[in-house]
Amino acid sequence: MSRRPPAPAVAAVLVDELVRSGMTDACLAPGSRSAPLAMALHADDRVRLHVRHDERCAGFLALGLAKASRRPVAVVCTSGSAVANLHPAVVEADTARVPLLLLTADRPPELRGTGANQTIDQIKIFGSAVRWFCEIGVPEVELVTYVRSAGSRAVGEARGVLGGSPGPVHVNLALREPLVPQVGQDLDPALGARPDGGPWTATGERVRPPAPADLAWLAERVQATERGVLAVGDTDVDTRPLIGLASAAGWPILAEPQSGARTGPNAVAAYEHMLRDAPFAAAHDPDLVITVGRLGVSKTLQAWLAPDVPQVLIDPDGAWHDPGRSVRRIITADPALTAAGIVDDLLERPAGGWMASWRRADDAVAAAFDEVLAAQEQPSEPSTARDLAAALPEGAVLTVASSMPVRDLAMFMRPRQALRVVGNRGASGIDGFVSTALGVAEAHEGPAFALAGDLSVLHDQNGFLPTPSGRPDLVIVVVNNDGGGIFSFLPQARFPRGYETLFGTPHGIDMAAFANLYGLRHRLVAAAADLPDAVLRASAAGGIHLVEVRTDRAANVALHRRLEDAAARALAEL
Repeated sequence: MSRRPPAPAVAAVLVDELVRSGMTDACLAPGSRSAPLAMALHADDRVRLHVRHDERCAGFLALGLAKASRRPVAVVCTSGSAVANLHPAVVEADTARVPLLLLTADRPPELRGTGANQTIDQIKIFGSAVRWFCEIGVPEVELVTYVRSAGSRAVGEARGVLGGSPGPVHVNLALREPLVPQVGQDLDPALGARPDGGPWTATGERVRPPAPADLAWLAERVQATERGVLAVGDTDVDTRPLIGLASAAGWPILAEPQSGARTGPNAVAAYEHMLRDAPFAAAHDPDLVITVGRLGVSKTLQAWLAPDVPQVLIDPDGAWHDPGRSVRRIITADPALTAAGIVDDLLERPAGGWMASWRRADDAVAAAFDEVLAAQEQPSEPSTARDLAAALPEGAVLTVASSMPVRDLAMFMRPRQALRVVGNRGASGIDGFVSTALGVAEAHEGPAFALAGDLSVLHDQNGFLPTPSGRPDLVIVVVNNDGGGIFSFLPQARFPRGYETLFGTPHGIDMAAFANLYGLRHRLVAAAADLPDAVLRASAAGGIHLVEVRTDRAANVALHRRLEDAAARALAEL
């Protein structure tokens, strides 16, 4: 590299270092100032490059890829408002602890603050949402070592192996023209690299075992507690040791669907309706609750976990997941290693009345749900969530949208094995859902499905735009109630004046025509019993399918009320 290395050479070296540090995928939204990065990524055969027309889509596509692969994924864009369009994905990556590498091109310093075209203040534009910010300045001197050190550190910071939690990292690159290689210019991406092919600075793995004192204290408490509960929210830890702990302790598992812990004989699916029932909730006050991950889907569960309930939170980063201000102790350690360490010393508790009472109640409520839903030939939102989760093949992934779909899945999905459920539950927005689901499908080694409301799909319809890099196979079940169905359950629904305009927001879009516009396949499910076959046939055919389920918002509220009443009757009869 010359004394004043050109922008293309800097980009080539940076991409090489990111790859050496573990990056395999990058998402790109086209632009001029980012041309050096785009060309370097395209030239590197080790990188799977995913091109999207829209920066927001590119950000959420990278988010889905990173969620599914559990590896840092880069997203590249040009300067100006393009950078700001990455912010929603950054917010989700921050709150959900997903490793993203934000590579944003920028104008050189002499153009900043002058009114120069497409120039905004990009320095620390994402604020505290990123784990690390670095500006790689305009190449003026020999800086191979600087670029490589920054690249390897960016990956390490994003993976959370340097002491913090995983999450987004922002590398801002001030690039001065020329932005493309000049005639006869020799670009050597491996210039100055470690000769062994490794990264400039290796950052190791993220292993956080529990402190011996914490492990001993918790093991003693678990051994002494029969009336315990394991609550598992949104997390990406290995839940097998957690399931083993619950089994040995004789405790129920109250697990959100995207936790990976709603499986096995101790998993209780209908806890939402069980805990809404005042007599059941009062009779099942626990003496200890161990929480892993963020509990954000069920307000009923969060209310039940009041400050007078002894609660221990286990989190690998010591994250303060305690909106109710009720946790008594936080153990900073890998939950899987902690659970495995407890099980090793735990005397397995014989099956007793505590777990049996939860199981009887869960079975009774499930049977009551089945009876109510069997009386409806028309598709409904609860039956769609229940039947879709049950029908998907082992090894599949299901990306679920926020708002009502994830809540219906939480209430009606039965425990099962070998299904991975993913959702954007960090900030719980519906934005970027299509792109996230496509990213998950791209990275997942197996069939991919999604469950979404109509507004989630429409909100991110640019994600369906065809691209040169192609689109993965994905079946999206779209619950179309012509608007925002969740608001029908909220206090706003009691004020009919202006309700439809302000909250219901009907759109009247024909989903078949919508699918045709984007080159998707469409199928309308007319009967509830037809959903599993329609979904599996679509998956076998390949491509992107919209399997539409039409529902009515008012009828959905009434059905939920009937299900709640049926659950209460079933519990009263125990």
